[in-house]
Amino acid sequence: MISLKTEKKTSALILGLSAISTALVCIATMFFQVYVPATRGFFNIGESMVFLSALLFGPFVGALAGGVGSMLADIFLGYPYYAPATLIIKAAEGFLTGFLSRRNPKLSRVRWVMLSSSLGLLAGGLLATVGMLFYSGQIELTLGQMTLMLEIPILFWLTLGLIIALSISAVSLISSPEVGWMILSTTIGGFTMVLGYFIYQMFFIGWLFGIEAVAVAEVPFNIAQMIIGSIVAIPAARVLRKVLHPGE
Repeated sequence: MISLKTEKKTSALILGLSAISTALVCIATMFFQVYVPATRGFFNIGESMVFLSALLFGPFVGALAGGVGSMLADIFLGYPYYAPATLIIKAAEGFLTGFLSRRNPKLSRVRWVMLSSSLGLLAGGLLATVGMLFYSGQIELTLGQMTLMLEIPILFWLTLGLIIALSISAVSLISSPEVGWMILSTTIGGFTMVLGYFIYQMFFIGWLFGIEAVAVAEVPFNIAQMIIGSIVAIPAARVLRKVLHPGE
């Protein structure tokens, strides 16, 4: 039976971890942004800290840090119209990532490779499709105060989608089951974020600003956020887990 004193210590620890993780998510999100005019939103690297918090400390810390930290960044950076959606979407992302990462079903090598390869094909195919349909030809890229006109061929998106699909499949072949399941957890959590913002932008942002076909514009950026966040968070989580739990 857990004593009241132990419960208080556990609650205080979770609260402390949540506060620190929330601050790190907010800082990471604000540290680097690229404005996306089509959606009145921005590309950022906050996913790295959302994923890291969830992988290290579980679903509840991941949800609180992801939701509150990202929402605060939206407010501080001048995107308050995204804040309510961000609170829910990033909280769901953090919760799912943390929840799944702690429920490794110990799949066989063959099943794991099949599952992760399917996810790789989904991520690569989605990025390639959206890119070919909406980002091929001449496009306008805004970086801060600078606007660039670029000519992007369809082959670029096909190649990029193929690289992403093959990269995820290759990692599944060479990584340990633990790393593989972490990749799966961040991928599913990340796709929740991509879908959440797509729905919000389709039904609210487009209506708010009178912009047509706004929702698809940020899909490639959000997929990129998911991939970059996983690349940063998973190795960091492996190292920090060994430091925090040296006996495991």
